[in-house]
Amino acid sequence: MGAANTLTVHVSDASFAAEIEQANGLVLVDFWASWCGPCQVVAPILDQLAGEYVGKAKVTKVDVDANQRTAMRFNVRSIPSILFFKNGQHVDTVIGAVPKATLEGKIKQHLG
Repeated sequence: MGAANTLTVHVSDASFAAEIEQANGLVLVDFWASWCGPCQVVAPILDQLAGEYVGKAKVTKVDVDANQRTAMRFNVRSIPSILFFKNGQHVDTVIGAVPKATLEGKIKQHLG
């Protein structure tokens, strides 16, 4: 699969507030698990978007198995769930392995 994208930030229960809720601008949070097939489909798309929107949008990942408290807090029941935060506020959610164009449309909507 290649090296992990260093532009995608792995976030834990402990670092969630600092990385997302105290961040300025747009942050995507991918709630995923290693055993989730659809999560593996969307991961490279998110890595691409992290590279394409450097300085405009930050892409982060939360492993739901290791960080259940954060997943429960945001009522994540299906994965992948991609939550969009703008200036620390939850503004949108996309559930499932959706096409890149869908995620890019949401990014542009929230950047605009």
